Amino acid sequence: MVPSARTARLVREVKNFETKPPWGIVCHPREEDIYDVLNFTLQGPKGSPYENGAFKLTVTIPQKYPFEPPLVKFTTPVYHPNIDKGGRICMDMLKMPPKGAWLPTITLETLLVSLQTLLANPNPDDPLMMDVANEYKYNIDKYIDNAKKHTEKYAKG
Repeated sequence: MVPSARTARLVREVKNFETKPPWGIVCHPREEDIYDVLNFTLQGPKGSPYENGAFKLTVTIPQKYPFEPPLVKFTTPVYHPNIDKGGRICMDMLKMPPKGAWLPTITLETLLVSLQTLLANPNPDDPLMMDVANEYKYNIDKYIDNAKKHTEKYAKG
C-alpha cells in the first residue's frame, strides 16, 4: 500500500523530531496510531515562569492535515492567559483563516516552537482565561509568582 501524502509528511515530520529535535521538544509517537495522535513534552522556555517545567501535550492530526491545523491540547495544567483549565489553547496558528493563521506549510515543529514562544510571551489581549490575563496585565509580579507555583506543582520535569 502506498502511503498517502498526509502519512508521508507525518512520517517525515516525526523523524525530524528524532534526528534533529528543536530545543526542549520531545515527540513520543504511539505506535498504534502514530498518524492520528502524537504526544509531546515541551520544556518551559528559559527565563519564563515555566522554565523548570515539562509540559505534556496531545496533538490530534486531522485527516485533512496539512490543509487543516492539528488539535493541540495541554494535558499538564498550565497557568496562562491563553490556555484554559481543559488544556485548550488560544493561538491564531491553530485556527483556519480568515480568523486564524493556519497554513499548510506550517510543520508540527514550527507549531510547537511557536507554542513554546507563546508560553514565554502570553497574549493577554486574546485570552481564554480572563482573570489570568488581567493579572498578567495589571499585576505581572503576582502572575509570575502564580505561574511558577503552578509549574512547580504540575509540571515538575
